[in-house]
Amino acid sequence: MKKFAAFGLLAIFASPLFAAAPAAWHDVPPARASTQPAPPITIPAGETDKTLYAMRDEMERSRARLVLEGADKPFFIEYRLIDLDIHTVTASFGALLSNSTSRSRYMTADVRVGDYHLDSSNFISDSGFQGFLGSAGEVGIDRDYNSLRQDLWLATDQAYKSALTQMSLKQAFLRSLTKAPGIDDFSHATPLVKVDPRLDVDWTSRNWDDEARTASAALADFPALYGTRVNYSIIYATTYMMTSEGTLIRASRSIAAIEAALDTQADDGMPLHNYYAVYAAHPADLPAAPAVGDALAKAAGDLADLRSSPIVTDYTGPVLFDAPAAASVLAQVLAPSLAGARAPVSMTTSFGQLLERMGGESAWEGRVGTRVLPATVTLVDDPTLKDFQGQPLLGSYEVDAEGVPAERVSVVEGGLLNNLLMSRRPGPEFQVSNGHARSALLSEPKPLSSNLFFQSSDAINTADLRKKFLDACKDDGQQWCLEVRRMDNPALSSVREEDFSDFLAELGGGIASGERAPLFVYRVYVADGHEELVRGATIQGLAPRSLRNILAAGNDATVFTYMQNPGDGFAGTALGAFGSVQGGIPSTVVAPSLLLDEIEVHGFRGEPRRTPLVPAPPLK
Repeated sequence: MKKFAAFGLLAIFASPLFAAAPAAWHDVPPARASTQPAPPITIPAGETDKTLYAMRDEMERSRARLVLEGADKPFFIEYRLIDLDIHTVTASFGALLSNSTSRSRYMTADVRVGDYHLDSSNFISDSGFQGFLGSAGEVGIDRDYNSLRQDLWLATDQAYKSALTQMSLKQAFLRSLTKAPGIDDFSHATPLVKVDPRLDVDWTSRNWDDEARTASAALADFPALYGTRVNYSIIYATTYMMTSEGTLIRASRSIAAIEAALDTQADDGMPLHNYYAVYAAHPADLPAAPAVGDALAKAAGDLADLRSSPIVTDYTGPVLFDAPAAASVLAQVLAPSLAGARAPVSMTTSFGQLLERMGGESAWEGRVGTRVLPATVTLVDDPTLKDFQGQPLLGSYEVDAEGVPAERVSVVEGGLLNNLLMSRRPGPEFQVSNGHARSALLSEPKPLSSNLFFQSSDAINTADLRKKFLDACKDDGQQWCLEVRRMDNPALSSVREEDFSDFLAELGGGIASGERAPLFVYRVYVADGHEELVRGATIQGLAPRSLRNILAAGNDATVFTYMQNPGDGFAGTALGAFGSVQGGIPSTVVAPSLLLDEIEVHGFRGEPRRTPLVPAPPLK
């Protein structure tokens, strides 16, 4: 098995069920293996997939024989495997830059010693975080039975020995505390067997090379663009999951995307960018090349307008977020507070400090039953819904990454915090999974949103919302106020890697304090309502508490599809909304336009760059 340090390819696929409430504990008892007999793992009759048989046979052997003399026997073993077929095409200004098709398979073995009450996971020692994953690696792509069993055998052995070491360190650390945590490490789950058919891979339904060329050629009309990348990605994935509890899952999904980045520079040296993104569950559902070309031309035209617009001055007052921008804001602001799982036990305070700096601490922890949003607001996350008003919801799934069936969760009702999104890692308020563990590739599952619905019982139409906006500006003594049409996504809009690095460096220091990056912002003048595009704005202090006093909400609920960033240090933080199809988890937010009060906006504070010395050459 080929070892690798991180899965950085893509995320997409979370792959079953109910749990009993665990008992609290205060002392640190010696770990012991569960005495509950595990149910046999049954493969459906007639199934010929050799991967299932290799996983089952090695699992049964490990359950029966894996034990080190004088040490604890594992109480939980999990195998996860993902089979990937990826086709990508990249074009720029009508020229094909790259074309690749790849096939790969990765697996991981997770072994736990102890019991559900106290196990070897969820602990940060001096050597780093030990989460849910044990040994991971790349395996053969030909689905060979014997080869996979060999890989599983070695991975399980390595994961078991690592778990024993980690358990010893964890117990020693807990005994050094005056009061150990009173929350279990792992919740029970009813075993589920769900073996879906595999999807057939098809790259040939459309000529993706020609489509990428045709679509990107529309940008040749804009020589002021410094760089463009139009990426077509088609991904097929089949995920396998098997546990010693008796769970067996095989699920196949596909996702297709067109993601484009455009960048330029204003005459004063300020760097500017824009992006275009469209996602579909099936390749055939992607828009045709002429439609994509028109959309790219509009994005380039908007960027040209931004290039010639004035820089915004500092401002504090009412801000109107149009529906797409409002949904993006909710995805960023609420993400850290939606999850109810407890943080890992850590031997050092640096982990908590890092989480706080990244904006990953929950503002809603310990606040169940109290008001967190306006009394008119309901917040629901529902992975079981597949569409909204005829539009597909790509955050949908049937079974989560820990094998628990997806559930609708009413997070906020009438402004009061009612529930949180849970994985099998218990938390202070809730101890049972509600099917919201999601994973990037085979990374550690975390409780994340899927299809998040923000609804207000006193929503008003667009005209009335705009009038209320202007009235609020007038009452605040403003000559003009700001309207945000669209938020930025630097993971997509950065053409070069250094651009994204610069974004992280500039924004990173203010993540915890609620610094956000809008993309298209307009000054709206109170006297006559006319608009003026401005550039360089950065929103300050936009945190969950900012949403407790929403002045008004529209009735224009809009589906916003994005890719949650699942990378280490990003998932569940203020940067969690920034991702691409090559490294993110499909998610949606359905939200209306929102009018917020007392929002602080800063003008451009970066360093301008020297513009090119020679004008751009003609592209046609």
